Amino acid sequence: MIYIKLFLNFFMIGALSFGGGYGMISLVRDTVLSNGWLTESEFLNFIAVSESTPGSIAVNMATFIGSSQGGILGAFLATLGVVLPSFFIILLIAAVLKNLMQYASVNAFLSGIRPCVVAMILATAVRMALPSLAGYTKQASDQTGTSAFHPDLRSVCVFMILIAIHFLYKKFQKRNPSPILMILLSAGLGILLWN
Repeated sequence: MIYIKLFLNFFMIGALSFGGGYGMISLVRDTVLSNGWLTESEFLNFIAVSESTPGSIAVNMATFIGSSQGGILGAFLATLGVVLPSFFIILLIAAVLKNLMQYASVNAFLSGIRPCVVAMILATAVRMALPSLAGYTKQASDQTGTSAFHPDLRSVCVFMILIAIHFLYKKFQKRNPSPILMILLSAGLGILLWN
């Protein structure tokens, strides 16, 4: 049954992910693609929508994916699954260990986890950028497993414009541009270039 599958999959994602929502993206991607819930392109669209709406990206993704697979009940169960592990872990930490960071083993554990989280986020970013910008796809029909590059010039153009604006804004304003304005700008560029 899809509802139990959504809850259990997102519960495992919530329990096994470190690094917040961005750390979860690679696990969510593997889960939805392996279950056939979304295609790569649909998943990228879900990330864009999840990032553009208020709230945690992990909760938003669970809600959107659950909704696409099981309607309102699917959205509720997927969201519940992804937040329950964090809720129980934080509750346990707050109840049992008041000064958790004073323990050397906890600091050592977190020091070991940090590079892994950065690597997972970077690997996910590269795996998402290759099909989105460079048009890199593994040809499923080809038995040799060859790869093909078909760059999407419009995507590359939007990416380069946003990078240029980011650096120019940082140079002249001495701070990062507003993420909301960058999202609105990229939406406007999308309407202009893909319409």
